[in-house]
Amino acid sequence: MRVGACSETPPEILCYLANDPLVTVRAAVAMNDAAPAQAVHLLAKDDDERVRVLIARKLGALAPGLSDHEQERLRRQTYEALAGLVADEAVRVRAALADVLKEMPDAPRELILALAHDPELPVAEPIIRFSPLLTEQDLLALLTRSPHHATVISVARRPHLNEAICDSIAATANVSAIRVLLANQSAAIREATLDALIANGAAHTEWHEPLVRRPTLPPGSARKLAEIVANHLLEVLASRADLEPGLLRELRLRLGKRLGTDSGPPSTDHAVEGVSWCGSGGGAAPGKRVTEAMLLQAARRGDAKLTAALLASAAGVPLPVVQRAGALRSTKGLVSLIWKAGFTMAVAAPVQALLARLAPAALLGPDPGGNFPLAADEMRWHLDFLGRMGR
Repeated sequence: MRVGACSETPPEILCYLANDPLVTVRAAVAMNDAAPAQAVHLLAKDDDERVRVLIARKLGALAPGLSDHEQERLRRQTYEALAGLVADEAVRVRAALADVLKEMPDAPRELILALAHDPELPVAEPIIRFSPLLTEQDLLALLTRSPHHATVISVARRPHLNEAICDSIAATANVSAIRVLLANQSAAIREATLDALIANGAAHTEWHEPLVRRPTLPPGSARKLAEIVANHLLEVLASRADLEPGLLRELRLRLGKRLGTDSGPPSTDHAVEGVSWCGSGGGAAPGKRVTEAMLLQAARRGDAKLTAALLASAAGVPLPVVQRAGALRSTKGLVSLIWKAGFTMAVAAPVQALLARLAPAALLGPDPGGNFPLAADEMRWHLDFLGRMGR
């Protein structure tokens, strides 16, 4: 092994050791930069996949540091070995080669195309995403020749896609790939393509957030988006710095109308007749006090109207404040309302899940001690913010 790894070992000895029965010896020769072309060719066909992986990485890594003359010599001596590795039956070998060649500007183009069209995603994806040798026509060919579902996604992740390629991705109707394309901030998507995607976006809510957060958004596209996105995304849209003031006012007015007419009980008294305030909302009005058990029961039952009314009553705030927190999917706002009501974090999860319509992973949980995860000053700020939004 020491002899095989030594750069001063004579070439004929390295060729001899490339046939050694021990894989560790052959691996040592494979990692030796002084190994002659004959040994490299032999090891590129080694029975052990791990040795072939080492050769794949080595052949790719050698090229960038060589002079023009040396690179030409390397191409002549090792092209056959590289071609064999591209066709290797082991995915690990082809993936190792692709990882080394993915950003190389002077890699053999034939090998790059072969790797890009490889049926295994770990091999094709790094080449498709990063290789500077792939032209627009190469990428369009990958998209139009009955591509694998993941192939389209790989192309959509590629930086600096032009309009033609973006149009082709949109035309595939691959929902996941289109979402990736929309999230690709450097992709040049035409306004007409954006509008077509927005027109189909009502059925694909997973497109909404990347659409709202596109780096540039034409006014017409912004107006169309405002009609289909949820309130919390409409708030993001209405806060964009690149939209003209008149459009921003229009979007904010739309948001205000939505929050003011959010589905919920018209008034606390109507929703919870005879219920009085309790907790830090304070108030010794006659009637039944709202307790944490009552709120928990309503939330677990899935009664959003009653849950909102009970929380508003217990926290001593107008009902629209609770409705606003739910419409904005503000986990911090809802937790702050629970804190103001004098309740514990035990009720926080079901209330957030019901009123904000959030998945369990998105909920704001207690701190390690089971207490509120926010400081009192921060919760007061959220309460003040929700209250001011209605003014």
